[in-house]
Amino acid sequence: MKSKIPALIFFSLFANFAILPQDIFYSDFMDLPPGLDEIYVRGLNYLKRTQDADGTWKSSHYGREPGTVGICVAAMLARGDDPVNGPYSENIKRGLDYILKSAKIENGYIGNSMYNHGFATLALAEAYGQVDDARIGTTLQKAVELIVSAQKRNGMGAWRYTPDSTDADTTVSGACLVALFAAANAGIKVPDESIKKALDFFRSSQCSDGGIGYTGPDNSNMIRTGIGALAFALAKQKKTAPYLKTMDYLSGRAAEENNNNYLFYGLYYSSQAFFHSNNANWNKWNLSNIKFLTEAQNQDGSWQSELGAEFSTGAALLSLALNYRYLPIYER
Repeated sequence: MKSKIPALIFFSLFANFAILPQDIFYSDFMDLPPGLDEIYVRGLNYLKRTQDADGTWKSSHYGREPGTVGICVAAMLARGDDPVNGPYSENIKRGLDYILKSAKIENGYIGNSMYNHGFATLALAEAYGQVDDARIGTTLQKAVELIVSAQKRNGMGAWRYTPDSTDADTTVSGACLVALFAAANAGIKVPDESIKKALDFFRSSQCSDGGIGYTGPDNSNMIRTGIGALAFALAKQKKTAPYLKTMDYLSGRAAEENNNNYLFYGLYYSSQAFFHSNNANWNKWNLSNIKFLTEAQNQDGSWQSELGAEFSTGAALLSLALNYRYLPIYER
């Protein structure tokens, strides 16, 4: 059992939206909420046990998508286990290898949608500097360039399903924007203008109730509002009205309210939103989420939904991983 593990600290290249250097956080495994590490390890062991030799999971078609593989790899990195010699090192290497091989040589596009591309890019950014694979930096650079170029072609200054989409929605845009923040933390240059345009899109999508809509100020829900709150928080805009309105919308809501067929996807974003809010909100949400996921975990260590056991398990684990604060993107 590890005791204290220093979080990796990176300096952002953003001038106006900097993720500022922070005090080193030490995660003391003895001080974690009761039961957390047990269910986390059970989930990791499920992913380890069911991964195929090519780095994917084949129990559902989602398990072969680079975005799902990226979510699972990030969940393995998020506890701070050694990605070189640890119990999940081979699984991490296989997953990253699959993501790297999935990137198109001509433009760096990973997978068949910008959802996949965003989550796969996020995994590469979190692995960069931790995993000794010279391909990661080059592929990450091209992946970021594709996100930026797709945004430039997009009339709404954001992203949707494909690199040449001319419209945008907040869910795909969330995946791409968080990937840009993670890449910047890893030392990849990201234009300030890309961040500004993306935030403008989220502001324009805020509804009168403070929640975030889908393609505009249309139909707010907890998932999209969590995405918007996280976007504002990562941009260090937590004192602005748009951010405060998103947190007013989310305030008092429980983990189970992310139950509109995308439960674990919602938990992934909602946990990060509450983590960036304040200690009281976070502690209340976190204990509720741990209780909920403990009760919902299957005997084999997985969580299941219509998005497949792999995505659901990886996303559930990442909603818990804020407790370790190991990944750079999980710093406050």
